Amino acid sequence: MAKQQVIVPDIGADAAEVIEWMVQVGDEIAVDDSLLVLESDKASMEVPSTLAGTVVELLVNIGDSLSEGAAIVLVETADAIEPAQIREEPPETNQAEAAGQSEAQEALAEAPNNQPVSAGKHSVLVPDIGTDDAVEVIELSVSVGDEVEEGDTLLVLESDKASMEIPSDASGRVLEIAVAVGASLKQGDLIGVLEVAGHVDTPPAPAQEPKQEAPPPAPAVPKSVSEQPKTAPVAKAPVARATASSSEVVYAGPAVRKLAREFSIPLEQVSGSGPRGRILKEDLHTFVQQRLSKPEAATVSVGAGIPAVPAADFSQFGSVREEALSKIGKVTAANMQRSWLNVPHVTQYDDADVTDLEAFRASLKDEAARKGTKLTPLPFLLKACAVGLKDNPKFNSSLSADGESIIYKEYVHIGFAVDTPAGLLVPVIRDVDKKGLWELAEEVLELAALARDKKLKPAQMQGACFTISSLGALGGKGFTPIVNAPEVGILGVSKSSVQPVWDGSSFVPRTMLPLSVSYDHRVINGADGGRFMNQVVALLSDIRRLTL
Repeated sequence: MAKQQVIVPDIGADAAEVIEWMVQVGDEIAVDDSLLVLESDKASMEVPSTLAGTVVELLVNIGDSLSEGAAIVLVETADAIEPAQIREEPPETNQAEAAGQSEAQEALAEAPNNQPVSAGKHSVLVPDIGTDDAVEVIELSVSVGDEVEEGDTLLVLESDKASMEIPSDASGRVLEIAVAVGASLKQGDLIGVLEVAGHVDTPPAPAQEPKQEAPPPAPAVPKSVSEQPKTAPVAKAPVARATASSSEVVYAGPAVRKLAREFSIPLEQVSGSGPRGRILKEDLHTFVQQRLSKPEAATVSVGAGIPAVPAADFSQFGSVREEALSKIGKVTAANMQRSWLNVPHVTQYDDADVTDLEAFRASLKDEAARKGTKLTPLPFLLKACAVGLKDNPKFNSSLSADGESIIYKEYVHIGFAVDTPAGLLVPVIRDVDKKGLWELAEEVLELAALARDKKLKPAQMQGACFTISSLGALGGKGFTPIVNAPEVGILGVSKSSVQPVWDGSSFVPRTMLPLSVSYDHRVINGADGGRFMNQVVALLSDIRRLTL
């Protein structure tokens, strides 16, 4: 075992600032694993390890300025390596391995153009970026109409190991931008067209550029610094972001930019807490948490400022564990918040005497087994609600988007909430009013199984007129279900229990089922709600009425 230092290779600049650590003491690393991120005026770059082993000590700090030859980390390796092997490699090898970043940065800094032309339109091309492979555009720094000076950043390119700003080689006004975020560019590709006022040095347009005058190939790029993929990277989906002006410089390393693209986070809207306002991964996490606590959709829907729930550091009170919401969880949360903010809810409560219903259901247990199904209370609830919807058409309607009319539905489709490991799903049974109890029982079991197995199709969760949310055996005497807009009503079902009920001469034990119906008060008033609830209670209390 031996302890060796990893040093800074040739980075093509006098010094660059340490802006991010990629490892910590105790980490096991391999050759070419990134150790830290350096940032100069024109590019940020990840510095790879030349050794494999265990990180023993970090020799520099965030904010330090490093130059070629500076020691970065101390690594404990399995085999002893002479320091000379690390610090003094043969000239030809050292030059090849240092070429990647230095060539890219020198090209960006100099951006030589050798053919003088008069004032007018000037085509800006991608300079030598140190590789023949295509590199992805991750940010546009200017837009059409902007005035730029020579040296102003036009766009940002990013390879696997570095992000680099491409400067303008002339001063003028932007007439055209020929690329978009997500595009892949090589040396010589057209970036845009400037209208210049003075005498400038500019290359000809790409269509007139002689192929034989292409610059000589750059020295071999080291795998340890900035080797590009063997094939051109596939263009990724554009990041949803506003175009920043040339004065709005965003400082962020490749790892942070990649994470921001994955989550569609506009970097220009994130406050950086690192040196020079640099954006760190923690800043992205904070940004996402703030957005989740105050969704933009909710702000738009209510048309007024609602104070956001302030972020809290719960770890200061004890250990915590954070898990990302599932996609279903996010959709459910957004839908519930939208409905609660937009729908003026009213909830009415009542109890249905289901003693006879439960006795009838128990008498059918053997028949259900022969049919290979199970007769739960839900098919009876579905039938009762279907009758209630037909006789109380306001419950089977929706308010138009402009709020100027009510849309009455001639069909009766009812959704029922299913608790699954992935979250709450609401499959929809169509034409409930036209189906019998056995057919409904089979469809309930089939759709519930599909929901729990994550096999429901989108069409099987659409088109509901009304929803039933049942807590069943979970307990509770009542709750306020949230209307699933654009529906205007929802029935909440709690746990039944045996209670003493006065029959006129004595108290007798009866099985009572707590019900709660929430409705949109813009469409349904208290009298409408009372009539609907009374009918559902009467139907469940005397199931013979379901046949009428």
